[in-house]
Amino acid sequence: HPTMFRQAASKLLQPSSLAAAFGISGTAAYLIHSNDSSTAVNSTHLVKCDAHTNDLLHQLHNKFDALQAQLTANSAASNENANENKIDVVLGAQWGDEGKGKLVDMLGMHYDICARVAGGSNAGHTIVVEGIKYKFHLIPSGILNPKAKCVIGNGVVIHLPGFLKEMQGLHDAGISTQDRIFISDRAHVVFDFHQEVDGKKEHTLGRNKIGTTKKGIGPAYASKISRNGIRVGDLHDWEYFEERFIALANATMAEHPSIRIDIDAELAKYKQIAAKIKPLTIDTIEYINDSWSNGTRVLVEGANATMLDIDFGTYPYVTSSNPSVGSVLTGLGVSPNKLSGIYGTVKAYCTRVGEGPFPTEQINDVGDHLGTVGAEYGTTTGRQRRCGWLDIPQMQYSAKINGFTALNLTKLDVLTGIGKIQLGVKYVDAVTGESIAGMPASLRQLYKVRVVYEEMDGWTEDISKCQRFEDLPVNAQKYVKRVEELIGVPIKWIGVGPGRKDIIYCDV
Repeated sequence: HPTMFRQAASKLLQPSSLAAAFGISGTAAYLIHSNDSSTAVNSTHLVKCDAHTNDLLHQLHNKFDALQAQLTANSAASNENANENKIDVVLGAQWGDEGKGKLVDMLGMHYDICARVAGGSNAGHTIVVEGIKYKFHLIPSGILNPKAKCVIGNGVVIHLPGFLKEMQGLHDAGISTQDRIFISDRAHVVFDFHQEVDGKKEHTLGRNKIGTTKKGIGPAYASKISRNGIRVGDLHDWEYFEERFIALANATMAEHPSIRIDIDAELAKYKQIAAKIKPLTIDTIEYINDSWSNGTRVLVEGANATMLDIDFGTYPYVTSSNPSVGSVLTGLGVSPNKLSGIYGTVKAYCTRVGEGPFPTEQINDVGDHLGTVGAEYGTTTGRQRRCGWLDIPQMQYSAKINGFTALNLTKLDVLTGIGKIQLGVKYVDAVTGESIAGMPASLRQLYKVRVVYEEMDGWTEDISKCQRFEDLPVNAQKYVKRVEELIGVPIKWIGVGPGRKDIIYCDV
C-alpha cells in the first residue's frame, strides 16, 4: 500500500540508515525533508555528499519514486476490482432497435449475471455469432456467455408459452440453459387474452393507432396496475392461481364482450406450464442483492428505449413501462448506490418503428439507403423501420434523464457512401423560428418543430475491418468526435459491422 511504502521509505532515508548503507560517516550525508513528514519522500533533497554517493542516492530516490508510482497504480486497480460488485446498465437511448443486445453480448463475457428489468416480449435483440443469428425477446442475450446466469426481474411482464418456446430454441441451437435462467416470483404474467385485447384496442384506434407490437404488454401492465394481475410466483399455490385466473378472465370478458376465454382449457394448459416454470422461479430481489454483496458482477440489459418510456417518451406513442434508468431500481429491486456504469446505446443515425413524431425522419433516398444498408426491420414484428438523421436534441434529452457514463455508437458503417451527412443539432419553432429547449411534451408542438442541421463530409471507404479509432477514415473520425462533443458523453464503443466482433473500443 502506498501509505505503508512512504512510511518505510521515510525511515530508510534517514542519515544513519544511509550511512550504514553506503559506508559513510553520520555527518557525510543527511536529508532535508519538507515540513509535511507524510510526503517526505516526494520533497527530499540530498546535500553534502561526494559525487559518487550523491549519484547513488539519486538513483535510489528515483527507484523509490518509480516503485511508489507502481504501487499507487496497483492500488487503484485493486480498488477498481474491489468495486466489481457494482451493477452496470445498457440502455436504449433513442426509439429502440439501437443494438443493445450486441453490446450486452460482448460485455456479458465479463459479468456473472445478466438481467432484464422491464417490458416483455415486445423487445427484440438480434445477435450474430459466427454467422448464426440469434433473436431474443424475453431471455437476456447474456445467455450466450456460458458462464453467466440470467435473471428476469420483477418489472418484466412475461408470456410463459413464448418464454418456453424461446428456451427450446436455445436448446435446439446447442445453448445450455440448465440452472442458468431465473424468473422473479413477482413478475406478472401475460396471458393470450391480454394479446387479444391488445390487438382489438389497436384495431379500434384506426388511423390513430399506437403502433403496438400486439404482444399484450400494455393490457398485462394494466392488469398489474388494476391489482387483478397474476404473478409468476402464484403458480406455486395452484388453488390461489386458479382463483385469481378465473376472476381475471371473467373481468376481461365482461369488459370485452367479443373476447371469449375457455377457462377450463387455459387452466389445464397452465397446470402443465407450472411444472416447467416453478423450478425457475425464485426471489430475485434476494438473489441479486446477495450476489452483489458477495462481489458478483451484474449487467442489466435494457429493453425498448428512453423515447418509448411511458413517462419520458413521445406519449401516447410509447411502450407501457419505463425503459429508462429508473426501471433498474424498480424492476430489479436494487438501490441507486449499487449502479456504476450507465451505457447508452445510440445508432449513428436514427430509426423508429410504429407511429408517432420523428423530427429527423428522411422519406427520401437517404431514408432508403439507411433502411436497406442497415437492414432496418423489426426483430419482433418484422415491420420496416422509419429512418432519419441522428437527432442531437433528442440524445441530449436522453442523456439528461439517464445520466449516461458512456455511449455505444452503433452502425457507423451504414453511413458509408453518403456524400454529405446531416446532424440534427437544434429544434426551432416552425412558425416563430425561436429555439426550443428540451423535448416538447406536446406532440402537436413536436410534430411542428423544424430541425436545424449541421452538414459534414461523408466517406466511401469500407470501415467494417477497422479495429482502432485511428483506422477509421478521417471524416468518420470527425463525425464520431462531433457527436460526442454535442451530446456531452464520451463514446466508448463504435459499431462498424453486424458481426459480434465488429466493434471498436475507445479508451475513455
